[in-house]
Amino acid sequence: MNTVAAIQMISSPSVSDNLATARRLVSQAAQDGAQLVLLPEYWAIMGLNDSDKVKVAEPLGSGPIQDFMSGLARELKIWLIGGTLPLASEDAEKVINTTLVYNPQGEHVGRYDKIHLFGFTKGTESYNESKTIVPGQHVGVFDAPFGKVGLSVCYDLRFPELFRAMGPVALIVLPAAFTYTTGMAHWEILLRARAIENQCYVLAAAQGGNHPNGRRTWGHSMLIDPWGAVKAVLPEGEGVVRGEIDLAYMDGVRESLPALKHRTM
Repeated sequence: MNTVAAIQMISSPSVSDNLATARRLVSQAAQDGAQLVLLPEYWAIMGLNDSDKVKVAEPLGSGPIQDFMSGLARELKIWLIGGTLPLASEDAEKVINTTLVYNPQGEHVGRYDKIHLFGFTKGTESYNESKTIVPGQHVGVFDAPFGKVGLSVCYDLRFPELFRAMGPVALIVLPAAFTYTTGMAHWEILLRARAIENQCYVLAAAQGGNHPNGRRTWGHSMLIDPWGAVKAVLPEGEGVVRGEIDLAYMDGVRESLPALKHRTM
């Protein structure tokens, strides 16, 4: 079996502080045996304003955030999935909300740009990611030692067709910064649905608490198995969720209920 871990953070507007927190928590996960570690969405910066992330956007391949991820993966000899970070786009006022994957040698081996941009208004609570983010265009997967891993981010969770487009995968990862309001209502049930319908493991790393910008995120980072059972969860606060990827169990689920083979559409 293979051990995986999700990091839960309460990121701040300070990139340096967030890097320090990520180093501490990822190192803890690696010391506990995790071979693959997932950071949450916006782990490197949760600005006081949405435009703050534009100021620290990096070109692909260089910058302190990417150097940090590459170095940490190499140092700890783990697969590190960098939640999301702001990559520079062709629009000077917007970023690409990007997940980058690094192997144990510190090499960049995977990328996914968030396709579905969050928009939500309820009372005084309002979000519109399209104001500062350029949407991605392509499905993201990469090959880990235990099988294919599908990449997704936060609001993508509500669009099951994205996960079908990945093809059969052993694991889906979902870094997120779900709001408290939507998370309380929909987070767990949607994660479990994606695991059940794709008959794979789902690892979700969330932001989980009250942020300096006044935003409250839901947390509840978790690992879910192919039958839809929650194997580990952290409700709120900083910390690590870890668990095992059991390929024999996954194969047994797919053999006893061959839903993936029964698809007709």
